[in-house]
Amino acid sequence: MRNTRVLREQIRNDVHRYGADILAHHRMLQERNFVQHGRVSTYAHSIRVACLSLWLAYHLRILHMINRRSLVRAALLHDYFLYDWHHWDQGTHRYHGFTHGKTALMNAVHDFSLTRREADAIAHHMIPMTMPPRTLEGVLVSLADKISALGETILY
Repeated sequence: MRNTRVLREQIRNDVHRYGADILAHHRMLQERNFVQHGRVSTYAHSIRVACLSLWLAYHLRILHMINRRSLVRAALLHDYFLYDWHHWDQGTHRYHGFTHGKTALMNAVHDFSLTRREADAIAHHMIPMTMPPRTLEGVLVSLADKISALGETILY
């Protein structure tokens, strides 16, 4: 297994290589203004999920079984719903946990060209509230999202 510093650098490089256009997009930058969990922005949460998804793939030794580009892009866009879900707007976001995957997918399709793997991971990352993802990339994004959300909620 690679040493920690080298692995961390490789993960950062992969996130920036495959997600640079997403990270620089003006609507993605808006996510810096929306709180996701605790005091963590949706933008920062999405980057954490991308990094953790890759870390899981490395440590589970399944990197050869996934499309790294699709994994990173799906992770960055999995919460691309572009609103603060804490403000219910008279019930508009009441079912956020059930619906935001589809909203994120609609926004992502509007702004980016997605593969089927990416679309599936975005739409189905909220298991058990949605149908499970059909791809390994989707499973990794969903797992990384749950781990990240737990840490962000408890620590921040």
